[in-house]
Amino acid sequence: MSIIDGKALSKEIRKDVKKQVASLTEKYGKSPHLVVVLVGENPASETYVRMKHRACERAGIRSTAINKSSAISEKELLDTIINLNEDPDVHGILVQLPLPEHIDANKVINTIEYKKDVDGFHPMNIAALQIGTQGIVSATPKGIMTLLEHTGIEIEGKQALVIGRSNIVGKPVAQLLLNKNATVTIAHSRTRNLEELSRDADILIAAVGRPKMVTGDMIKEGATVIDVGVNRVEDKLIGDVDFESAKEKAAHITPVPGGVGPMTIASLLQNTLECFEALQKEA
Repeated sequence: MSIIDGKALSKEIRKDVKKQVASLTEKYGKSPHLVVVLVGENPASETYVRMKHRACERAGIRSTAINKSSAISEKELLDTIINLNEDPDVHGILVQLPLPEHIDANKVINTIEYKKDVDGFHPMNIAALQIGTQGIVSATPKGIMTLLEHTGIEIEGKQALVIGRSNIVGKPVAQLLLNKNATVTIAHSRTRNLEELSRDADILIAAVGRPKMVTGDMIKEGATVIDVGVNRVEDKLIGDVDFESAKEKAAHITPVPGGVGPMTIASLLQNTLECFEALQKEA
């Protein structure tokens, strides 16, 4: 059994991004600029925004945070995004989710210029993923695929099970696996034969948000297990996979923390760079 070290790989990616940023800054005479919009005072969201800001600074990417009150109207937030869309000095836009209940998150996502959509949530980027053309791939699924490829996991022809059907992780990672010629099954809270499906999976990706839902007896001998879950239990971060029992069966497994999490931010930096370069080529 080998532990897939997302923390170590993310450091390599960040170093590479820093080199590319320096090269492109010299080429175009400007640095990539990411703007993150934070609405309200959600402590978890505030932490994520700070982490993204630090990662950008270290990579040489300009980072601006726009903080808005939770009482902001939907129209005012949409107007803020439109202004960022039209600003040629802004190359990446990210609206931190979740948003207050009175704001339609889909409307917000759809308003972001898809060429600046570093989260890869805009329908144009989702469509590109579905048909296998060039687009921005959302950071967590992109990070998962990078982990698999870097570890040398064979994907083509393999049975892959994705537990979770969110638009942020489950659906896009399933499509990415399908694009790599895996045979993909998506399971969810109403799946009746989950244990049977999981024991057949060569690649198992758990992204359902339930601590230790996947146990060792559900895992095929020699499988690759990617744990996307981040559940806080008694001040500890716990994955969706019971790591101790799973590692006895898996050939490769990601830990929590230190697996998928660091790859998400590294992939976000890559996406910001992609947006910047594409926009400069169009200018």
